[in-house]
Amino acid sequence: MDLTIRPATPADEDTVVRFNAALAWESEYKTLHEPTLRAGVRALLADRHKGFYTLAERGGAVVGQVLITFEWSDWRNGWYWWIQSVYVAAEARRGGVFRALYDHLKAAALADPTVIGLRLYVETDNARARRTYAELGMEEEPYLLMGLYPLPGREAAFGE
Repeated sequence: MDLTIRPATPADEDTVVRFNAALAWESEYKTLHEPTLRAGVRALLADRHKGFYTLAERGGAVVGQVLITFEWSDWRNGWYWWIQSVYVAAEARRGGVFRALYDHLKAAALADPTVIGLRLYVETDNARARRTYAELGMEEEPYLLMGLYPLPGREAAFGE
């Protein structure tokens, strides 16, 4: 059955929340604070400046999602699109869902002259995901991700 790739709308909020909660559990064994997650998804769906979700449907059911957020590069005078919140429903895995989403987003990025690259971060021990991304032409970059999260005093806001 063919896949349909489309932008998410506010009507997809429950699905995106469900997929993100499943992603957090499956990838990091984290249970996300549902009110915070829902508010974050709702805020993004309402404001294209924050990013956008793209969904894959098969037979009218959403089977995959990808979130794109933006990073401006002053060095390169263009946008990186960050691939985030990648999730494919268990029953649809190994069926080309992520590849279809990636191909769609890569074509959209290529069509926009202000976009200079695609990036994502992946768990270092997730060999299967790393192989998948490499097969799509992505390469490891010479950077190590570092962060300060949550900011001191904000732990309670995220239910952590």
